[in-house]
Amino acid sequence: MVKLKDDERIDYLISDEKMPIIQSPTVFAYSLDAVLLAKFVHVPIQKGHILDLGTGNGVIPLILSGRTNAHITGLEIQERLADMAKRSVALNNLSERIHIIEGDLRKVQNELPQSSFDVVTSNPPYFKTPNKDEYNENEYFTIARHEVMCTLEDVVKAAKRYVKPGGKVAFVHRPERLVDMIMLFRQYNIEPKRMQLVYPKRNRDANMLLIEGIRDGNSGLAILPPLYIYNDDDTYTEEARRIIYGN
Repeated sequence: MVKLKDDERIDYLISDEKMPIIQSPTVFAYSLDAVLLAKFVHVPIQKGHILDLGTGNGVIPLILSGRTNAHITGLEIQERLADMAKRSVALNNLSERIHIIEGDLRKVQNELPQSSFDVVTSNPPYFKTPNKDEYNENEYFTIARHEVMCTLEDVVKAAKRYVKPGGKVAFVHRPERLVDMIMLFRQYNIEPKRMQLVYPKRNRDANMLLIEGIRDGNSGLAILPPLYIYNDDDTYTEEARRIIYGN
């Protein structure tokens, strides 16, 4: 039996109501962007190695485990979150397939062979580093949302370090960082290949960007049709429901 700590609770993944995950309102709770990234990225079906940078409580590795038989590694700098991720993996009896490492993606991790992963994913902090007086009182939220422990360039650089030539790199981010993302991808020899903008509703501005590139790939970017998440009555659109739930 996995032990819960402090204010932790057991929730179930929105995309798989049979898969429990440990969450905490004061530490971390995953959001829809992680689910969409885990469903957007192309992954090998039967074998291979996948790395999730800044894995938080392990939500992306857990979702990916339902899409692939590859071995999945999650790297997380915050001790508490890494511990939550490890216990969620154990709770789902996936310890042989998912490995969680506590470490800083800005530093070379000896446990992670360079240029060896078929796929690298990341849901990095969206916002640039604020002034000290703008920090959230909750340190976990500040680190998750702002470029305090790493910048977007740090994450792209790390993805390049670990993905194999011809391997895929997939991120979810904010549309306003699209130019930065493409510039950094190309700076680190990751060629953008697929992109999709996500909208909360029709006639609203996009609030999410999904992008996938290939290390040392040829130029040629496919722009996928827009994805609308909610109908006017706040129910999921048919397309969003199909992507999230797989039916």
